[in-house]
Amino acid sequence: MGFSFGVLHLSYKFRLLLVLALCVMVVGWASSNYIMVALQETPKAKGLLDNLVLEREEEEEEENQNKQMISTMKVPTVKSTVGQCPARSPYLRGPSKLTFKASLTLEEVEEENPQVMKGRYHPAECSALQRVAILIPHRNREKHLLYLLEHLHPFLQRQQLDYGIYVIHQAGNTKFNRAKLLNVGYLEALKEENWDCFIFHDVDLVPENDFNMYTCGKQPKHLVVGRNSTGYRLRYQGYFGGVTALTRDQFSKVNGFSNNYWGWGGEDDDLRIRVEMQKMKVMRPSPDIAKYTMIFHTRDRGNEENGERMKLLRQVSRVWKTDGLNSCSYKLLSVEHNPLYINVTVHFSMQPKVS
Repeated sequence: MGFSFGVLHLSYKFRLLLVLALCVMVVGWASSNYIMVALQETPKAKGLLDNLVLEREEEEEEENQNKQMISTMKVPTVKSTVGQCPARSPYLRGPSKLTFKASLTLEEVEEENPQVMKGRYHPAECSALQRVAILIPHRNREKHLLYLLEHLHPFLQRQQLDYGIYVIHQAGNTKFNRAKLLNVGYLEALKEENWDCFIFHDVDLVPENDFNMYTCGKQPKHLVVGRNSTGYRLRYQGYFGGVTALTRDQFSKVNGFSNNYWGWGGEDDDLRIRVEMQKMKVMRPSPDIAKYTMIFHTRDRGNEENGERMKLLRQVSRVWKTDGLNSCSYKLLSVEHNPLYINVTVHFSMQPKVS
């Protein structure tokens, strides 16, 4: 009986221990299984978290870039796509045989030059290298002016110049004063435009070759090396008449032309002396390019030969600083912007006596 109770008591303890052991084993197994699963799932969770962080960082970076782009973005401005014209125009033709139709009218010349407005022209395809004012002294030469305009406009357009043609007309009956008219043209043209280059151009000389560029250089240019009336030879070594080109600075530096040459001759030699006194050198194109056709005419009444020109030439070094642009007096009668040219009409008082 005692033995049986002892066995039963032992069996009870044993069963209790067995139950406890089983519980420990179950808890251990569950814990180890959880740990294994956790160990297996942790990299996935970490990767997922890393991906979420990375995506957020990328979104923030993109957002910052957009903000930066917006902050630096400027309102687009309209820029001209027109570049500078080339130094040598592709439209040049070289020498041309000139013809002058007796029945030519101003309306015909206007129809041939629709791009010219109020005496001005700008090339549409590029920005011209120079702004050039053509100054033409004029009185009683309507037909010559018409012929010159007919040929000069397309000539200048082929050179891709930004230009304006000014015809300076002397009213009244005083002797013709070419030099003073050109001073007036220079002064009046500068009231309209800050011109780079001035071409002083006789009305009866028409250029034959468009390689003879109507632009200014570092030195004054003489463009009439030869003409048909002289067998296309230079009239004389120091000749500086007909058509000349000077920059605004060059012409101002010599104080322009003298105002005292009334009648024909001497004023171009006076200008050459002024140029040489300022240590400038007259440049010329090659003779095969600088060719002109001179339209035949007789001496105009009121433009007789100037008998005092030699006396005036001897005074250049003494008077050039006070006789020129800074002393050019005139009465401006009108400035008319015709389709093909700007017509400046002036009146001069009687010429003073040369002392």
